[in-house]
Amino acid sequence: MDLVDSKYISLVSSRLQKFKKVKTDLYNFRCPICGDSQKNKNKTRGYFYVVKNNTNFKCHNCGASLSLNNFLKKIDTTLYKQYTLEKFKEGHTGKNFVVDTPKLEFKKPVFRKSINLPKASEIPGACEYLEKRKLDPNKFYYAPKFKKWTNSQKQTFDTFKYDENRIIIPLYDETKNLIGFQGRALDNSPTKYITIMLDDEAPKLYGLDTIDTKQSIYIVEGPFDSTFVENSVAMCGSDVDIRSFGWGDYIWVLDNEPRNREIVNRISKLVDRGDKVVIWPSSIREKDINDMVLSGHDVMNVLKLNTYSGLEAKVKFNTWKKI
Repeated sequence: MDLVDSKYISLVSSRLQKFKKVKTDLYNFRCPICGDSQKNKNKTRGYFYVVKNNTNFKCHNCGASLSLNNFLKKIDTTLYKQYTLEKFKEGHTGKNFVVDTPKLEFKKPVFRKSINLPKASEIPGACEYLEKRKLDPNKFYYAPKFKKWTNSQKQTFDTFKYDENRIIIPLYDETKNLIGFQGRALDNSPTKYITIMLDDEAPKLYGLDTIDTKQSIYIVEGPFDSTFVENSVAMCGSDVDIRSFGWGDYIWVLDNEPRNREIVNRISKLVDRGDKVVIWPSSIREKDINDMVLSGHDVMNVLKLNTYSGLEAKVKFNTWKKI
């Protein structure tokens, strides 16, 4: 399954009851078209599966059979339009893969400087969640109805069904314009993070408004982790080319997961490219920076002592991925 299909299955999953991943490239849930069994609410006969690199939907209750793009078109037209555009950009056109040619509408973004929501520090549940993770609740906001509030900023969802409360992580550009935000689930949602860009051309990065580009810049996996790392930005999407910013010195800090094939492949490419990368020492067992902080590690000291590039990075990387 390609990354675009995987991304949009993740995005639509919050609308699919009893959604679960069965195995690689196979997902199961209650069919939203027929409603699945009316007698047994635990019946799940809708599936996403892959055949010849194409992702499809099939319901074994009503018999509905659709490609992923037609499924999205029926279930969530906003997601469908975004999916179509991304597929178009990736060059997935022609008789073997069909998506509608998107209608490209270019509108000048209206920038905002603030968010019309209460700070997370003002909401007991959100405040407690963040403080337990040693995060500053004054840096984030709280949306009791994420979908409803999101649509007040940018039309995104066609329905408010299965709406939920989320912590809002604001994304600002270098001049402190609000360019987007992430919604972090507080409950057990199948989609922990949802990223909404108010400016579709803006980079999906957290921390652009606080970094000093004359100093070394750390690039970490998530916004929460970046709050513990000096002069850092966080990736909120995998489609950002950091080299396009022209930064003089930057250091990649990916999660400490040597069994995660995607992370291993990303580090391998960065090392081969000659970028500076943090290779975690064997003494660190936690998978991300937040967990390291909670375990009492001096994260900045660990980062400075374990930054490598070139041949040294290759040697350290080969040792790390065997842990």
